[in-house]
Amino acid sequence: MSEPSKVNLSEKLFAPRQTTKETSSLVKLAHVASNEMHNALDGDSVSGWYRVLRRPQWIWQGVDPIEMEAVFSRIAGSTAKRTQDELLDTVIGFKPGNWVYEWSQLGSQYQRKSRELLDKGEKAQAAEMLLKASTHYGIAAYPHLKGDELAAQAELQATVTYKDATELMPHQVKTIDVSYQGKTFQAFIHLPRTDVLLPTVIVSGGLDTLQTELWPLYEHYFGPAGFAMITLDMPSVGHSAAWTLTEDTSRLHQALVQQLRDVPWVDHHRVGMLGIRFGGNAAIRLGFVEPTRLKTCISLGGIIHGFLAQPKLLNSMPRMYLDMFASRMGKNGVSKASLISHMTAWSLKQQGLLGRRKVDIPMLAINLKDDPVCPETDNQLIALSSRGGKAISLPAAPIHDGYHRAMQDVVAWLKEKL
Repeated sequence: MSEPSKVNLSEKLFAPRQTTKETSSLVKLAHVASNEMHNALDGDSVSGWYRVLRRPQWIWQGVDPIEMEAVFSRIAGSTAKRTQDELLDTVIGFKPGNWVYEWSQLGSQYQRKSRELLDKGEKAQAAEMLLKASTHYGIAAYPHLKGDELAAQAELQATVTYKDATELMPHQVKTIDVSYQGKTFQAFIHLPRTDVLLPTVIVSGGLDTLQTELWPLYEHYFGPAGFAMITLDMPSVGHSAAWTLTEDTSRLHQALVQQLRDVPWVDHHRVGMLGIRFGGNAAIRLGFVEPTRLKTCISLGGIIHGFLAQPKLLNSMPRMYLDMFASRMGKNGVSKASLISHMTAWSLKQQGLLGRRKVDIPMLAINLKDDPVCPETDNQLIALSSRGGKAISLPAAPIHDGYHRAMQDVVAWLKEKL
């Protein structure tokens, strides 16, 4: 894409609008106070902030910790009007101090750096800067609530910069258009080589993650191990935003798996799926509904049963997560009790999948110790419900080491099963 069109896109996208709604005002749940939460995979919900600050994950994705804290301090120090005075990240309008604005500014800085590097002919470094830009635009759009205009514009920038980055790389990244219910969503396939059919891993993150943010998994783990990686957004997020989230969390993944025969480069006899957080629910579910098309399924910190079956735990979720779930389900203005009563339907045990019979494919379930969202009992349930299944619980600290060791276990498992 030529430089002028990029600049115009950015200016056009973020042109000031008087009517733009601020993120925390979009989902009107009745009777909701904000609760704090701390766990290794998700980071911390901090008093005075609407969003859960996912420091460990964002650093792992390549965000500079010093730049991140600088963004937080600019947001905190803003004197602009807020939706709620007690919540720092609720500054109204695309201006200094607004969450989308501050993270998008960082994204555009990395975009500019990439253009300077490209002018010097340094393609690899330019691609790296564009990936960083994409990551920052993705965080700008977090938590990706429906109807958040500024976030939707940041999301578009995340996709544009990601695709621009992939054009500069030695790896091949192609787009797969998947048809489902008369509409189409995009998945990205990342290929270390194209001269042979490759064992392939389908990957989805949580409900607050874009598929463009999963690049580090390919760069550090799957690519070097010789796997193709296909990413897709969970229903209701990113490229899959046209579908609301239902208890059939794996329906888009199922549509993708059924169309893999038509995708060159993929050895469709050697396909597995890895899901993180809510993606873990989709991955394990997919193993039950498509056992003949998959060789293995892996859940990393998956939201499978225990958390969903305990109203007390659901009740203690930070408000941002409750808003996010309501947005994903297309439920605005409902009561907290009504929302929580719906969420038990996502439990794979309640659906009669886990704990009833053994599925014929081996499944791996990994968590970090003392994870409130993914208890060890869920992992054991997954292991017992699949032939050759296995459960692994890793120490939660240090967090970056936890991510790394979990992914090493994932790659070792996939090498054996695929």
